[in-house]
Amino acid sequence: MNAETPAVQLEGITKRFPGVVANHDICITVQPGTVHAIVGENGAGKSTLMKILYGMQKPDEGTIKVNGREVAFRTPSDAIDAGIGMVHQHFMLADNFTVLENIVLGAEPRKAGVMLDAGRARARINQLAESHGLRVDPDRLVEDLGVGDRQRVEILKVLYRGARILILDEPTAVLVPQEVEELFENLRELTAGGLTVIFISHKLDEVLSIADAITVIRRGTTVASVDPADVTARQLAELMVGSELPTPETRESTVTDTVALRVSHLTLEADGRALLDDVSFDIRKGEILGIAGVEGNGQSELIEAIMGMRPVSGAVELAEQDISAWSTLRRREAGIGYIPEDRHRQGLLLEASLWENRVLGHQTRRPSRSGIWINRRAARSDTQRIVDTYDVRTPGVDTLALALSGGNQQKLIVGREMSGEPKFLIAAHPTRGVDVGAQAAIWDHLREARAAGLAVLLISADLDELIGLSDTLQVIYRGRLVARLDPSDVTPERLGGYMTGAITGTKET
Repeated sequence: MNAETPAVQLEGITKRFPGVVANHDICITVQPGTVHAIVGENGAGKSTLMKILYGMQKPDEGTIKVNGREVAFRTPSDAIDAGIGMVHQHFMLADNFTVLENIVLGAEPRKAGVMLDAGRARARINQLAESHGLRVDPDRLVEDLGVGDRQRVEILKVLYRGARILILDEPTAVLVPQEVEELFENLRELTAGGLTVIFISHKLDEVLSIADAITVIRRGTTVASVDPADVTARQLAELMVGSELPTPETRESTVTDTVALRVSHLTLEADGRALLDDVSFDIRKGEILGIAGVEGNGQSELIEAIMGMRPVSGAVELAEQDISAWSTLRRREAGIGYIPEDRHRQGLLLEASLWENRVLGHQTRRPSRSGIWINRRAARSDTQRIVDTYDVRTPGVDTLALALSGGNQQKLIVGREMSGEPKFLIAAHPTRGVDVGAQAAIWDHLREARAAGLAVLLISADLDELIGLSDTLQVIYRGRLVARLDPSDVTPERLGGYMTGAITGTKET
């Protein structure tokens, strides 16, 4: 380890909220020029700790030192001025702006104090991209970029502001294996140049691959600081949650001959390009059909077409009944469950209570409804059932959704959508951003529902999850299904090749 002055020292950090101690006496030392990983289950206090380091919240106790100097950040601007930048899990880019415009937004170089000096900005961006191995085209629109390119733009955005310490929150959550390796090469370039990276992740194999040091947080406090060379993923998982690393593997087949959902020739065009191109497939009762694809290749449009959120040509049948002309509400009432890809934007009302969120999307059915009214007592009671069954860790059903950790928010959504005996379930990134404990619980619930005859459309960026849970795999590329694969003999690397277009060919199963 480096004997220099630490890049970051957190000493005795404590943060309390009403009824909860988010951080208690946390101590972490991050050496300069290293990748320092912080791991822990959802609700362990990682997000709060990073918000404190980035100036979004103030600690109740403890000190922060940056490069040996004690600091007290009041805002993120203070952290940026101290050389700290943060790349959030959900990218914060304007799709209708160019790469250059996104990077310089809020820190624009000016000509004569008025006009954007695009030439100077482009030169600076190109210099940063070249020196750190972060290749980008400054003039491309962000909406035309893939996920890996967008992430490079986010990293360049913080480097452009002078960051020497980077906080990366779940940076590999939406990347395929090839993009993960590219990111890791970028991180090695950054640290070789003297920058420091704080790496937050739930993917323990990746943590062991990239990190120089690992700190484990459990229930708001540090429980271990380890050398990656001395631990395995299973040992890390045990430190995090007290149990072994779960596996998504599903062995026994429960697929029946009865088609639960049939999609026929779905086609959607916009601005002269095909977002969906003649997509057809069947999902049978007891089957999980996994759809693999780099984000932006038609997955979201496919979900919206099945849910009736946007008009497309083609047909959707549920239990042999054509529902193509039905409203989204009627489709929900007919038995379609929906775990959305973005729980904050599409799955929850963050300012509402848990019981109100349990009603969301199910307001016309029991137990949420009694006659023409919402049955609050029944809704609260059923929310408590979900909390107990799905291990949603909360003070009570009146707690606001925003007060829950990401994993507990996700478990609430899964419990809500599994209720009411759905005939068909769309599970879009069901374990994105959740810890190994919550991940295992969600996998178990999906397997149990599958065994009971539920048909599931699984869309995920976690290729191990797709391969492990799916009975059948299909790959979507540029809006078209390009390969049908057998999960029992495909590797994540080969699957990633189909997803990126590096491998082409006919169906394999």
